[in-house]
Amino acid sequence: MDKDWILQTKETRRSFSSATWIPLRESRENEKGNVKDVAYVSEYFGCGSVAFPQEQREFAETLTWSDIGIGRGGTPYAYEDGYYASVEQYQYNDKEPIGVQLVFEHPQPVVGGTLWILNPDLVIAMHLVKDGQNWVRPEEDFVVVAREAFDEQGNHNLIEIKREFLMDYLAARNLSLRLSYLRQRVENVAALVGSAYESLEDHEEERDGGQFELLIRDLDHVYGGSWSSFRVWRTDVDEDEDAPVMGPEHNDNTDYEQAQGHRSGYSGVRVESEFFRNEWIEHQGQSVRVRGDDEKNLPQFIVETDGTRVASADLNHEEVGRWLWFRPAIVNELLNHRGFSLSWATAETGGIHSTSGHVVHFGINSSDLMTIYAHDVARLAPWEQHIWAAHNVVPDGKVSGELLALQVKVEPATTRAVEELLFVCMRLLQAGFRQNFNVDLYTHDIDDRAVMQQVSRFVSTNEASLLRLAKDIVRVFTERLDVRTLRNLSTHADREKLGSIKLLQDILAQKVGLEKARLVLGPIAGAYDMRLGDAHPTSSKIKDALKLAGIDEGRSSLRQGEQLISNFGQSVWWIGKLLFGQSEEQR
Repeated sequence: MDKDWILQTKETRRSFSSATWIPLRESRENEKGNVKDVAYVSEYFGCGSVAFPQEQREFAETLTWSDIGIGRGGTPYAYEDGYYASVEQYQYNDKEPIGVQLVFEHPQPVVGGTLWILNPDLVIAMHLVKDGQNWVRPEEDFVVVAREAFDEQGNHNLIEIKREFLMDYLAARNLSLRLSYLRQRVENVAALVGSAYESLEDHEEERDGGQFELLIRDLDHVYGGSWSSFRVWRTDVDEDEDAPVMGPEHNDNTDYEQAQGHRSGYSGVRVESEFFRNEWIEHQGQSVRVRGDDEKNLPQFIVETDGTRVASADLNHEEVGRWLWFRPAIVNELLNHRGFSLSWATAETGGIHSTSGHVVHFGINSSDLMTIYAHDVARLAPWEQHIWAAHNVVPDGKVSGELLALQVKVEPATTRAVEELLFVCMRLLQAGFRQNFNVDLYTHDIDDRAVMQQVSRFVSTNEASLLRLAKDIVRVFTERLDVRTLRNLSTHADREKLGSIKLLQDILAQKVGLEKARLVLGPIAGAYDMRLGDAHPTSSKIKDALKLAGIDEGRSSLRQGEQLISNFGQSVWWIGKLLFGQSEEQR
């Protein structure tokens, strides 16, 4: 190690008041070697904390490491007179709570060890959920708010919280957090002369708002020295008695022995530094999450064709009377965030379900843009609004007709989204095979709603993503087909060599003829070929596959995705219709 390391030159300049993560309680040591031998190196950091109300601030200024450091933990206590100090209370004098503990100590009797527990009031107020060793906030994209760490024996050695969220909580309770921490560094060297510490001497100083001390001592002085022992025992106990009883203790029934000596021989020098500091973590008077204060940094949204923008706060009311326009790519970006989902209401309208508990109702207009009532976006959590704002565009094309019919005329369209119809048709076909052939068409079931998040027109943004969409559609239909069942129903001479699509085509051909069966299964075969094109994007067969799937390459990527899903779903429906006579109403 070097001189700057033992003097903690860089570390003492850093404070937690501007750090991203604040330790609420920490006790970590990293050491190498035997503490009594040369070449031993160790570094320790310990931190304790207590939150104080403003009226206790002056007194709290006098508290230091011995009062709120790692040696003091939050534990409950019941007094004999009936007074009870809850685990959250911090007391300097008995029965006089002056502060709030944010981390509690929970000793584990019998099983051993001690747990540290983050104050449940903070957890509940912040709507946190435990996820492994982290506490996350689902409403804000499952951001990690607090986290814990353990040593090799499984004991807690850290609970820390992100400063942004701590300040929100402190503001709601009008508290300030007092930190008290110690950093200690030690190295044993053979001799001071010739070492990196040759020029150093013992000293104490006030530095960077804390107290620094350097100690240089011979190891023999630290671990050597005189020792003595004294042992006293009773001599009047008859071990052969069944129930011996000891009488009062006196000189005639006791005996003793004593010894003393001197321990020495420890060679080397211990160089040790300690830095203590007490620090305040202050809030800024704003609590958006816990108290519900207004967010000051909300985005603006384009509301006019000339690019005029309006602040989110001015759009956050039911009677705002405005719609906003967004690029459809916003859907994929939001679905990439944990906890978001897509649902459909009609052929051109649906909703984005948010982790903040709201649903943003959208409609797709003639320009393939998403139109949304402004209030639906303006009421979202701030972080979500910023994502929406990044995809906000100047109005182009009118507000979606189906959305207006729903929100203004209160006459929802009776149309259905092709995404939903695809899954309806797949289940109808399964029902037909069960009812008429008494077999299962698919090898396993799926969660329609979950799979629908990947099988949607919004996935299609270019040719490559259109091919991936085809792969996903094939995966949820073709790859689930039970080949053994289809071979049992097929009459084809080479049925043992045929794949699932050809087998399904043969079963249909038995009913309507080969040419018609090929025509009906064309979009399914085309999607399968597109799937192969995704693996080999330079394949010359991609255009043939697009044509077979019924894709109009002159349309936008969004509409091509919709067309792919629609054509595939219609093929599935026609198979059921021709095999089992399913009606349009069933569709």
